Amino acid sequence: MTDLSIREAQAGDLEAIIRLHEEDELGSHGDVWSDETRPVYEAAFRAIQKSPDNRLFVAVDGSEVVGTFQLTFIPNLTARGTTRVKVESVKVKAARRSGGIGAQMIAFAADHARTQGAAAMELTSNKTRKDAHRFYERLGFARSHEGFKKRL
Repeated sequence: MTDLSIREAQAGDLEAIIRLHEEDELGSHGDVWSDETRPVYEAAFRAIQKSPDNRLFVAVDGSEVVGTFQLTFIPNLTARGTTRVKVESVKVKAARRSGGIGAQMIAFAADHARTQGAAAMELTSNKTRKDAHRFYERLGFARSHEGFKKRL
């Protein structure tokens, strides 16, 4: 990594972000960048940009998008009304994994969340992602809850 920087995503980053999701067979949810799918991704991107509680970031090395993640800020009545942040859609370009990009993204996420008043950071990871679990634990995350999802 020579010029790694992390910044909020811009509309011009959208294809590169979706390409990162395409690389991940388990976590792609069928994502693919095409003329047919482009409008739905553009609409989702605009919704994220409009939301005061969501931020989408990219990690850029030189001019190449090599990682992405999203932060969602959740005000809470528990824990004496603290805000927590959920980290979602963490992706690093396959050819660039194990080079420290993910750790830099998570450190950036924690710093950004702290400056925005969040008191806790959480994420979920598919149960089969053993390497990712070790990675998150190495960064100080603790297994604390069992997650559930339901398609609507």
